[in-house]
Amino acid sequence: MSDQACGSCSSSGSGCSSQGCSPEDMKMKKTLARIKHKIVVISGKGGVGKSTVATNIAVALSLAGKQVGLLDVDVHGPSIPRLLSLEGQQPHIGHEIIEPISYSKNLWVMSLGFMLPSKDEPVIWRGPVKIGMIKQFVQDVAWNDLDFLVVDCPPGTGDEPLSALQTLGPDAQAVIVTTPQGVAIDDVRRSVNFCKQVGNPVLGIVENMSGFVCPDCGSVHDIFNSGGGEDLAKEMGVNFLGKIPLDPEVGRSGDEGYPIVRVDHDGITGKALSAIIKPMLNLAETLQENLKMPNLEDLAGKNGMVRIAVPVAAGKLAMHFGHCEQFALVDVDTMTKGVVATNMETPPPHEPGVIPKWIADQGVHLVLAGGMGAKAQTMFTDAGVRVVVGAPAESPENVVANYLAGSLVTGQNTCDH
Repeated sequence: MSDQACGSCSSSGSGCSSQGCSPEDMKMKKTLARIKHKIVVISGKGGVGKSTVATNIAVALSLAGKQVGLLDVDVHGPSIPRLLSLEGQQPHIGHEIIEPISYSKNLWVMSLGFMLPSKDEPVIWRGPVKIGMIKQFVQDVAWNDLDFLVVDCPPGTGDEPLSALQTLGPDAQAVIVTTPQGVAIDDVRRSVNFCKQVGNPVLGIVENMSGFVCPDCGSVHDIFNSGGGEDLAKEMGVNFLGKIPLDPEVGRSGDEGYPIVRVDHDGITGKALSAIIKPMLNLAETLQENLKMPNLEDLAGKNGMVRIAVPVAAGKLAMHFGHCEQFALVDVDTMTKGVVATNMETPPPHEPGVIPKWIADQGVHLVLAGGMGAKAQTMFTDAGVRVVVGAPAESPENVVANYLAGSLVTGQNTCDH
């Protein structure tokens, strides 16, 4: 399932009741609608410390107060259970649902390693079975509402990373891990091009094992060179998230099952990891800020006018954004806070990503909606259109009038169960 967006509602949010969606597709859409940000950690090269980076990213995000899921899709070498000292744990498996393992109040974990009869048991699976497992671990695990889902993939550009990105959809972002040496950079360059061909954005590159932290004096020595990852990021036109030094304590902490970012966040390595998650935290903060009730003056264009769009069905605000019949486009003068004109426009056919672009092309500054999936919200904010969800099912005139008067009361997002 390479396209998670529903053709009938232009989003991956739940609330879709399209006749063309199978029960499995509907379940996947509902699961993805509850995950705000998906981060897939990949590398074209093995042995670069990718699982350690993924684990510490997930733990750092959880320590920042975010609700986080950590999914290990390395079928042949699942290491997340050991890195978090969760070996021997077994998830509860119910009817069509799997309970993830709780690491802390903010972090839940799922790995095939929890289900193997022995840690020495080899997994001899072909591609289709691995792809099915990845979909099941996204769709059937009770992740609930997450700020972040961090996915740890095996090295390369094969079945697992491809399936993870396609399952999570085009808004899943890749964090690519490398080491400074040229032999690693060559493989990681292919990982960047892999993401571009698949159609997923690269959040950034992490240079791991960048210098050696002396356990005696604490100084950093470049035994593997340094800067290769940063140079690659500049070459490929993607963000450079930062350098993580080769720290003996990281290896020891991994073997003993405690993440370095949790026990030594003030050390050189802990500070490096904290810096790396800042762009990820900014993603959450930006989306949260964009979804607040905006002031009219902050939306105004050069002519002092603001255009507000309200999805309408049967004369009232449509509680499910994708099911609207028309949009009421309301022009407001910011000086008088009066409505200048209202036009009813019929949107184009509901295809993934079409309506957000169409709304932006109409010069809309703000959408007042009842329900809208997380993916559609992100598309609107990316297009420069603010979104308010949870508006009541009233006439568009009343909804806009209440917004202008500062008395619009919003409730539950009906598409974000």
